[in-house]
Amino acid sequence: MTFIPSSQVRWIHPLCRKPVFVRPPHASPQRPERVQRLGGRAARGAGVAVAVTALVAASALAIAPASAAPTGTVTRPSAGPSDPVSYDDGTYIVTLVDDPAATYQGDEGFAATAPAQGEQLRAAEPEVEAYSEHLESQQESVASSVGAAVDYSYTLTLNGFSTNLTGAQASELAARKDVAAVTKSEVQYIDRAAAAAPAAAAAPSAPVAPAALTPFPDTGQESSIDFLGLTGADGVWSELGGAQAAGAGIVIGDLDTGVAPENPSFAGDPLGTTAGAAPYLQDGRITFAKSDGSTFSGECETGVAGPVPANADPQWTGGECNTKLIGARWFLPTSLYDQVGSADRPEYLSPRDSDGHGSHTTSTAGGNADVDATIGDYDFGSISGVAPAAKVAEYKVCWNGNGTTTDDGCYTESILAAIEAAVADGVDVINFSIGGGSATSTLSLEDQAFFNAAAAGVFVAASAGNSGPGASTLDHASPWYTTVAASSIPTYMATAELGDGTSFAGSSITVHDPLTAPLVLSSAVAGADGDAQICEAGSLDPTLTAGKVVVCEAGVTARVSKSAEVARAGGVGMLLVNPFPNAIHADDHSVPSIQIDSDAYDAIYAYAATPGATVTLVQGNTTGVVRPVPQVAGFSSRGPAEADGADVLKPDVTAPGVSILADGANPQGEDPTFQFESGTSMSAPHVAGLAALYLTQYPNASISTIRSAMMTSSYPAKELDGSDSTDVFAQGAGHVDPARMFQPGFVYDSGPSDWIAFLEGEGYVFAEPTGVEPIDPSDLNQASISIGSLAGTQSVTRTVTSTAAGSYTADVSVPGVDVTVSPSTLDFSGPGETLSYSVTFDEAGAPLDEFATGYLIWTETGSGDTARSPIAVRPVAVAAPYEVSGTGNAGSVSVPITPGVDGPLPLSVTPLAQGTQVLDPSASDGHSGTLPQGEQSISEMTVPEGTTFARFDLDSLVDTADLDLFVDLLDENGDVVTSYTSATGSADERVDIEAPQAGTYRVTVDVYAVSSGSTTATWDLFEYLLGDASARAASGSLTTVPTVVEGTAGVESPYDAVWQGLDGPARYLGAVSYGDTGLSTLVSIAVPQALPPTPPTPGDPTTPGTPGTGSGSTQLAATGATPAWPLALATLALLAGTAATLFTLRRRRTS
Repeated sequence: MTFIPSSQVRWIHPLCRKPVFVRPPHASPQRPERVQRLGGRAARGAGVAVAVTALVAASALAIAPASAAPTGTVTRPSAGPSDPVSYDDGTYIVTLVDDPAATYQGDEGFAATAPAQGEQLRAAEPEVEAYSEHLESQQESVASSVGAAVDYSYTLTLNGFSTNLTGAQASELAARKDVAAVTKSEVQYIDRAAAAAPAAAAAPSAPVAPAALTPFPDTGQESSIDFLGLTGADGVWSELGGAQAAGAGIVIGDLDTGVAPENPSFAGDPLGTTAGAAPYLQDGRITFAKSDGSTFSGECETGVAGPVPANADPQWTGGECNTKLIGARWFLPTSLYDQVGSADRPEYLSPRDSDGHGSHTTSTAGGNADVDATIGDYDFGSISGVAPAAKVAEYKVCWNGNGTTTDDGCYTESILAAIEAAVADGVDVINFSIGGGSATSTLSLEDQAFFNAAAAGVFVAASAGNSGPGASTLDHASPWYTTVAASSIPTYMATAELGDGTSFAGSSITVHDPLTAPLVLSSAVAGADGDAQICEAGSLDPTLTAGKVVVCEAGVTARVSKSAEVARAGGVGMLLVNPFPNAIHADDHSVPSIQIDSDAYDAIYAYAATPGATVTLVQGNTTGVVRPVPQVAGFSSRGPAEADGADVLKPDVTAPGVSILADGANPQGEDPTFQFESGTSMSAPHVAGLAALYLTQYPNASISTIRSAMMTSSYPAKELDGSDSTDVFAQGAGHVDPARMFQPGFVYDSGPSDWIAFLEGEGYVFAEPTGVEPIDPSDLNQASISIGSLAGTQSVTRTVTSTAAGSYTADVSVPGVDVTVSPSTLDFSGPGETLSYSVTFDEAGAPLDEFATGYLIWTETGSGDTARSPIAVRPVAVAAPYEVSGTGNAGSVSVPITPGVDGPLPLSVTPLAQGTQVLDPSASDGHSGTLPQGEQSISEMTVPEGTTFARFDLDSLVDTADLDLFVDLLDENGDVVTSYTSATGSADERVDIEAPQAGTYRVTVDVYAVSSGSTTATWDLFEYLLGDASARAASGSLTTVPTVVEGTAGVESPYDAVWQGLDGPARYLGAVSYGDTGLSTLVSIAVPQALPPTPPTPGDPTTPGTPGTGSGSTQLAATGATPAWPLALATLALLAGTAATLFTLRRRRTS
């Protein structure tokens, strides 16, 4: 399917804006562990989100910021202005309006190429090749029309191409009717939880001579393969015919950092040239007959010598593939060949892995069975992939940056090309352990490509992200993914026996012999530099540290860098203590170290602060207290997924993702390596491997039934106290249970037409008519239920297909909501029968504007087997848009609302406030400021008493820059009282403050990164204050028609927001409130021109004329959209009394 971009035609859900995080004055100063993204900068903003998730106050707007999520409905928009887009020079993906092959239904010119549901697209079929050639010809024509060259061409999972364009070329292409979108390439990151410093991650410990190896003793650990119940006489593999048959006939594709072909996990026989059951070479391609009757045809690409010393040697000949590793390809724009690799993190322009992440994920999903894994002097036993008999194919899309002009990451055009190649080659499963932060839509370019990959019959396991435990931090919100959270398994343990007789167990692989030494807090042995609390590099005083075990707080810096600092200062051991509940990791530390969870934080810190404190570190858990597993890791990103209305519940499941032992990287000719890794990057390949096992048993299963089987057969994860978790936003349906996955009882199925109906219900518009009727997004047939806005009552419908005979009875509980299931029993006489049921939700006392959650559990009468479905519904007093927008001196916009209760609903208006442009001393050409990378613009403004709402809107002139916005309330001494942060990897940022405290606010614009080829970034910053009389518009008015809505619960009752007499050029913001609900909808209006002069009436020059007209839309303006007209910002006057502004510049600290 080809999609019109959201910026052109549809409402954008308000949480498409970056979240605003609030740090109240009483919030804990604890430092959360940040997520390192392939050696790049940590996920900014995560620290504040983690610390204060429960403290963020709900907004009184119809859709609240941060964790108090939106309640606005999403419906088709009326005609309105398009969001403006500015184009600069750079790499773009140009998508065309015709469908790609995966969803093309045929017409008079070409035969249909879309596969039937349950079948895979066969790229080598003549019909597919003919249609692909047609699309390629179209793409060449479009590119040549502006003198551009096609780099990557996409015809299967997208219809488009990547290319380098000037801003003028991009703008010209965007105006063409045959072009759906022109989208700037972005960078995403692998979902590894911060463990090692970047250099350490690139160089895991290599094995030593076998004679020197010491078997690592049993400290209670268990491999993820054993924990999942795959091994042993009663294990899943045995049921499938043994490890040699588990995954046979299936190909797993991994999009990641590459592969280390020398590792035994990827060992296989040399490729022959004779056709047979084993993979073989045919016309230069690797051919493999799969279990579903189709053929995989892959490549083992050669590398090229790079142009810089850090990537000069590709260390790959093209002969590395074998009967196990049957594909190895790499994707990097030629323009970036000289931008990857550095002296301490070299890179290879080939499929070779220089980081270890790709080898780790690939071996986890489908590595060979019984591979001996060693780290340092220790033998950690054998490891295996989840589907050891599966074939694997690697698609390298993530690269080490050069440390100066490029960061480590994965480029959009490379990811899209790899998805295209994987589908063309014929993989059955894709693992995607890559993310770009909190999902802001269900239809990004990657989402679109994976939509079409799924339509082509490819199962996609995607990592949820590592920005937890904050709410709404999850990535990959689309229903055609299986989105995977990370949870713990029994890990390697050691114990800290304190001198006061108390003992605390934690994770460790570096405590071997008992070690007794003085115990000190890091703050007590602090040096003059750095943050000693977190054992930052250079922060400890060697004179005070020598010979001691140091207590370090987890978070902010890499875990192994903390032990390295202890070792540098002469310390002999480390207790790494979590300041809040989180995972405990088995890391290869520089000194004997134990990571201990937060339940021991107070006791350890209190004792270590006493004079003469001592500790003994011993291997194993001597406390007698067993840590419950599986627990969802603290770093694992959480829902609700606010993308496009929160009508999809994510994550889907959780799987092992903490301290997973698998392959690492190694240079050519050197010994294989192994490493422990944590992250949703590690949990996703477990699910990818399970999908391969499922396809071994059911080769033609649809991707939705596989996901359904995993979800309904899952079981609850554990809380720290050992109780069953009920957190649907952490675990989804629950922890995967492979033993039950193959007999789920019944499954929920859906396919491309269902997803299209879902998207149309969300308000997306397709380039061509689909012939599909839209559905309420909550009615998408899947094994979970989410209603983003429950206005009174709502029913959803589900249809299930049996896999065996059985009689099921429903049991459901959602506190504060009355739930009725009809029918409440499902009776199947055999497999293949289809039944439907409805679930009706009636608000019954649940808090408004908060999610009420629970589970629907169907129990089979005879066996007692259960089928679980997670539920999340958000009751609202009224379902209303967060924001509606319009343009012109006068106009109106229809505002669709749905009352949650019967009766009159009075509407009241907050008068329009005119936006104040904040000008920096560097301002020029009518913009607010222009600064180089690393500098900040700081202003101070006063929010008067009586202000009900404040907005700070930062709009970058170029979308590929990275600006951050910080708003701090200051006390009388200039100290920060409360902070609001909008700091993501995007260009535009916004902070909305409901009921701001009166006082002085410091507003900081941070130029984190400029766009490629630029030395500076330019922005516009506007401030709006509602409720303050001095900030009100000098002319014009905002009213509603009618003034009272006669509401019926659950029935849409629109009204008109009407404005007139607004002078321009200017920007305005007002609001409409709904009775005593405390909710309101923002109304933003862009006025591109001054009021037209009033034509005089002969004899009476004061006779009023006809005002200028305008247009409006229910486009949710919280997308950061700027008006679609050239506003002469320099002509805007600062409003007297609105803001007292003082500017300073400071360079951001780089140390």
